[in-house]
Amino acid sequence: MKVYDPDHIRNVALVGHSGAGKTQLASALLFDTGAVNRLGRVDDGSTVTDFDEEEIARKHTLSAGTAFAEWNKTKINLIDTPGMANFFSDARAALRVADAAIVVVDAVAGAEVLTEKVWTAAQELELPCLVVLNRLDRERASLSRSLESLQEAFGRSIVSIQLPIGEEKTFRGVVDLVAMQAITFSDDGRGTPTVGDVPAELRDATGTAREALIELVAETDDSLMEKFFEAGTLTQEELEAGLRTATAGRHLFPLVCTSATTNLGIQPLLDAILAYVPSPGQRTLSVVDPTSGEPASYDPGGSTAAALVWKTIADPFAGRITMFRVATGSLRSDSTIENVSTGMAERVGSVTVMQGKTQHGVVEIKAGDLGAVAKLKETRTGDTLASKGTTWRFAPFQFTEPVLSYAIEPKSRADEEKISTALQRLQEEDPTIRYIRDSQTAQLLLSGQGQLHIEVTVAKLKRRFGVEVNLKLPRIPYRETIKVATEAHGRHKKQTGGHGQFGDCKIKVAPLPRGEDFEFVDEIFGGAIPRGFIPAVEKGIREERDRGYLAGYPMVDFQVTLIDGSFHPVDSNEMSFKMAGRLAFRDAMSRARPTLLEPVMHVEIYAPSDFAGDLMGDLNGRRGRIAGMETRGALTSIKAQVPMAEMLTYEQQLTSSTGGRGSYHMAFSHYEEVPTHLQGKVIAEAKAERGEADNEQAG
Repeated sequence: MKVYDPDHIRNVALVGHSGAGKTQLASALLFDTGAVNRLGRVDDGSTVTDFDEEEIARKHTLSAGTAFAEWNKTKINLIDTPGMANFFSDARAALRVADAAIVVVDAVAGAEVLTEKVWTAAQELELPCLVVLNRLDRERASLSRSLESLQEAFGRSIVSIQLPIGEEKTFRGVVDLVAMQAITFSDDGRGTPTVGDVPAELRDATGTAREALIELVAETDDSLMEKFFEAGTLTQEELEAGLRTATAGRHLFPLVCTSATTNLGIQPLLDAILAYVPSPGQRTLSVVDPTSGEPASYDPGGSTAAALVWKTIADPFAGRITMFRVATGSLRSDSTIENVSTGMAERVGSVTVMQGKTQHGVVEIKAGDLGAVAKLKETRTGDTLASKGTTWRFAPFQFTEPVLSYAIEPKSRADEEKISTALQRLQEEDPTIRYIRDSQTAQLLLSGQGQLHIEVTVAKLKRRFGVEVNLKLPRIPYRETIKVATEAHGRHKKQTGGHGQFGDCKIKVAPLPRGEDFEFVDEIFGGAIPRGFIPAVEKGIREERDRGYLAGYPMVDFQVTLIDGSFHPVDSNEMSFKMAGRLAFRDAMSRARPTLLEPVMHVEIYAPSDFAGDLMGDLNGRRGRIAGMETRGALTSIKAQVPMAEMLTYEQQLTSSTGGRGSYHMAFSHYEEVPTHLQGKVIAEAKAERGEADNEQAG
């Protein structure tokens, strides 16, 4: 395989909302450059970048995939990213190693929820953006409506550098406003371009649009503005150079027109990538000092080898595949490099470049290029690989916290033995999933970005590792507490011949502020209970509070004060006083007005403003309290506090009510009392579940 210098490389991430046509666009780009010999299609599962069985079955990208092509002696690395909120972390990671974002927009829908998310992510990384208005061959597709939608969401700096020739099914080409020429394409699926004059019916619109483009370019630079005022226009050279500089500096965002399905407009897009996307040598990645975490810098032209690991693939046959971008120097096959993040040395075997799932071996990967290596032992996503003595590392990745959890139960004992190893491997590939054994409910919880995310993870468990599990809604980690103070007495007395058992204690219980958990106070004076037996009383009370009183949930936010008691010089022992403590606890709970507490979540929802009223009504129906609402362009952000029990199935409701255009995030906020009318149902369900568990154990 050919090795490319930084000046002849372009790294772009195809990002945007699900259904905008990113994967099909990648397929058309590969076909038109000759990287593949046939135009792969999403519908028949033949695209290069969607090769996972789950992606082919669902016809959606679920994980970022890479491919490469050569156009005019320049290598273009394409990263095709997921467009669904559940898998947004992969898109964000791809943007970290790209030099520009290709924001793909559906020509019917215009700006959508994920469009805004990827735009914000690119803005945070200061990435240039090209906008591709795709699927212009569809019914109701419109440049003017889509551009209006985009400018309303992101500002007038989005500027079309093309006009479509024909509309909807008659879309057959574009007018290039920079070169002032018309390009039409063959309708045989090969997309062969023919360059000609601007059609007569579009000359007026073309002239107006070009003047607007020239004015916008002039506004981005003071010297160009002076020339514009003097001459009333810009020369062709000034326009091209000014547009290139304005794009690289994020002052303007050029928009081009395509239909990836019919392979129209692809070659002009390739030309735009070469013209307006900066080469890797013109950009640096974000780095920090490993010790202080403060921002640092590096020389992109330096000879020291350094690479950022941006993705890991858990392959059951090839092992762990580590995908990286080289920032400086080069990474060679059969070499040794240090993992700056862990301090461990790693042996690099054969370095490769990825064409979808296919690995092509190369001698070295130079600065600015993307590559992969298999079977690194201690390297994970976000780590820095560099020559020994490197004094900086790449800024760490910020992975999104999970928003939804399901309980998973292995279907067999064999699955139970393999599940931990399999989940660990999948977590290496996708750091946004979590799995823990909940100490309170004893369930194994799998957490992710949503129901689809968890379902895909479960499918990977079965397909890759042969582990089958059942998914269940998780148990709510309720708590119990008390509402009033009281005193109680516990006496354990037993005589069975020989030494007996005797323990006696008196306690006071009182509520504590929410979140204070439990406190034990010893106020024994005069030796009413020997000092050696007091810890036994506390142990008995702690064991009993863990079992709860109403429904078997742990008792919290109360204080127990040991105030009196008595003992027998022969029959008293630690076990007797532990039993006395348990009896005193039960006695106290019978009068302390115990009640149930439930976890309340802080929820933030993003959705188009048209849905805000319905969403707030739904939250009110879920016992939620609206904490605030904020409009952001065409979107509304709603903040609320909602009981966890009401949020277990919220994702499905949000997807249904917003047509998949809404997303949400939630985090634990606090515990508060369950309404009286609901407590009976919770207690009955808990007792029924305990009864079933007891029966299973007895069986």
